[in-house]
Amino acid sequence: MTNVLRSLRLAASLSVALVCLPALAQDGGAPAGGSPPAAPAPAAPVDPETVVAKVGDKAITERDLAVAAQDLGPQFAQVPPEQRRIAVLSALIDIDVLAAKAEAEKLAEDKDVAAEIAFARAQALHSAYFAKTGVPSVTDEELKSRYDAEIAKMPPVDEVKASHILVKTKEEADAVIKKLDAGEDFNKLAAENSSGPSGPEGGDLGYFGPGQMVPAFETAAFALEPGTYTKQPVETQFGWHVIKVDDKRKQAPPAFDEVKEQVRQVVLREKYVDLVQKARADAKIEYVDPAIANQMKAIEEMNAARDKPAEGAAPSAN
Repeated sequence: MTNVLRSLRLAASLSVALVCLPALAQDGGAPAGGSPPAAPAPAAPVDPETVVAKVGDKAITERDLAVAAQDLGPQFAQVPPEQRRIAVLSALIDIDVLAAKAEAEKLAEDKDVAAEIAFARAQALHSAYFAKTGVPSVTDEELKSRYDAEIAKMPPVDEVKASHILVKTKEEADAVIKKLDAGEDFNKLAAENSSGPSGPEGGDLGYFGPGQMVPAFETAAFALEPGTYTKQPVETQFGWHVIKVDDKRKQAPPAFDEVKEQVRQVVLREKYVDLVQKARADAKIEYVDPAIANQMKAIEEMNAARDKPAEGAAPSAN
């Protein structure tokens, strides 16, 4: 039996083609008269129960259109924005007319189709329950608290602000160091001698932390005190470097607003897992297939062993 979801996507694709054909027939999508249409005024709020079309006796409402747009939206990414609404409506009509044919032929009684319908219904209810129960329970205060807790667990990371002069040979690097020893300006020498892209800016590399530079360069830079430069050239795969450290500091953590949405996703995943675990505990679940029962038992035992605190360890606060 052909997959129902695949059929829906095919219907949507056909609708896109039908809607776009008139626009593609014109030069660049502009009206035959020449100038493109003026931008439409902002749409006023609409009543979700407003009927926009009918298929036989079945009404298609703004709510139906909005739900279809959520599911079919990615397929209309290439459709001009002003045509997406009509494209979604056309797809929804295609779906409804074929669904009516399927109902008339009693395809809903086919066991495979019935299983797909049951899965789609359960999936929609599952998402609706989490959207109602889990998502609204996440507050900004909870996110900030979680952010603070995670930041507190992060070990401080040292950063250095360094500049360098990159040359091809050790002899060139030795000559640069002699000029620095004689009191010449590092930034001026970098602009005159460095082959690196930072040369015109005096060799400035900005701040960087561990792991951001090649090992030999990093080791030499972190060993210097602010205001000092390497007395011996440092070789890497890029050439020979003379490195100067301008400053050292502790790396600042990302600001809350920068990572707020990432924190939200972490908290939402945890709330989802918690809701599912509680729902499973309330449900009567039986694994009838012996092979599956054995697999699930092994997984549960493995999870229990993983979650069990080590001997002598303090119990988790969670």
